[in-house]
Amino acid sequence: MNSPDPLAPPALAYFADLTVEVGHPQVLSHGPRGMRRLVPITGGEARGHGWTARVLPGGTDFQLIVSDTLSELDARYGLETDAGDLIYVQNHAVRSAPAEVMAKLLRGEPVDPAQVYFRCNPRFETSSPTLGWITERMFVGVGVRHPTQVVMRFFTLP
Repeated sequence: MNSPDPLAPPALAYFADLTVEVGHPQVLSHGPRGMRRLVPITGGEARGHGWTARVLPGGTDFQLIVSDTLSELDARYGLETDAGDLIYVQNHAVRSAPAEVMAKLLRGEPVDPAQVYFRCNPRFETSSPTLGWITERMFVGVGVRHPTQVVMRFFTLP
């Protein structure tokens, strides 16, 4: 009897699409590691198979602009499903692009998403019996930054 290869590359399974509304960035410092910014998360929505949620206002994207081509992002926010379940999201991301494209992003200007590498690793916490499985899985995602929102698609590694 042949069993599946436990070291085979995992396939991705669709989890959800998110549209996260963001406010105006606040620059905190220009330190030795780069520029630190806070971007307020003001709302949005999430849609997965069989569920929808709203992005709760009050979250923040903690950004470290490492260089003129690289940003490290750490977004933390909440979701509330239509069923009333609450989900905490912490999403680590890397965003890189040519310097002129990153400069436009930092100024809040639209850019061609094909010129930006935006990959993320969201983690979830919830006490929801229906969605509790998401606390026990790994996720990856891709994203696009628009002037007033971030659009992402998340996948689970089954």
